[in-house]
Formats: sequence, C-alpha cells, structure tokens
Amino acid sequence: MAGLPRPDFLELPVADVAVAQAFYGKAFGWAMTGFGPTYACTLTGDVDLGLQADPAERSAGPLIVIQVADLDAALTAVEAAGGRITRPIFSFPGGRRFHFRDPDGNELAAHKPD
Repeated sequence: MAGLPRPDFLELPVADVAVAQAFYGKAFGWAMTGFGPTYACTLTGDVDLGLQADPAERSAGPLIVIQVADLDAALTAVEAAGGRITRPIFSFPGGRRFHFRDPDGNELAAHKPD
C-alpha cells in the first residue's frame, strides 16, 4: 500500500569504513558517499546501505531504518505499542531519526528525510 512506512535503509556496524566500502564496491559495484572518516552510504533513493564505524554510534547488529512521514507521531506510536526509545530524535545529514527496541529487544530506527 502506498504511503505506509517502509524500511528504506540498512545500517551495518563495521570496524573500518574504508575496508567495508572497498569490499561492497568490489563485490557488488556499489558506489558510496563518505560522510566523514567513520560513515559512508549508498544514495540510490531505494533501499540504501550505510556503514557505521564510529564505536560510539554503531549498533550491536544490523540496523533496519524505517522511513516515516511524521517522526514525532512515529515516536509516540512506538512507545504506545510497547517499544522502548534507546536514542531520542536527533539530526543527521539528510534528516532526523530515533532508535528504539521492539518488545523482543530488536533495535531499529525510524527516520524522516529532509
């Protein structure tokens, strides 16, 4: 259905963004844009892949990011449904997002692009 929130970004925790970027470029031909020394991502406009090498910022495992139309409403809905906010709304190049855990402990994020 059109207009429903959908996963549109997958972020992987990596030890070295340059090594990971080289791997995905060589293995799959993916071009990535760097955003500083610890982050790079594809910018296809479909489901994109981000590489997070900053130990203070990266998640424990792959992070599914869900695009939403209203970030504040999504945060309220996640909490009302029993989710736990692990990182309040913050800005990043390209938009704003928050992180949460579902009732089973899976970490996800919701974002609203600029």
